[in-house]
Amino acid sequence: QVQVVESGGGLVQAGGSLRLSCAASGSIFNTMGWYRQAPGKERELVATILGTTTNYADSVKGRFTISRDNAKNTISLLMNSLKPEDTAVYYCNAKNNRAFTFWGRGTQVTVSS
Repeated sequence: QVQVVESGGGLVQAGGSLRLSCAASGSIFNTMGWYRQAPGKERELVATILGTTTNYADSVKGRFTISRDNAKNTISLLMNSLKPEDTAVYYCNAKNNRAFTFWGRGTQVTVSS
């Protein structure tokens, strides 16, 4: 059974930092990443990682860093210089070697001004 579980969200002041973690199990995963959804908006890509190749949304480049521990099938998202517009529910996404996509339940990140 595939499980994708996020952790690490919370409340932080603007300019602060948070680290999100995601643990995936039950399959072999290729691309993993983070998406976010703010109230009233569509879910959007934040960052993905495949091997050593990373991809970031323009809005987070230079502030967020995605990393992966292949041995543990976990990814992390270090978020620095947080802004109120980063407030959203952050979802972990994992694609397995059969091209199926799995989502976590999400973790809330709130950045106060």
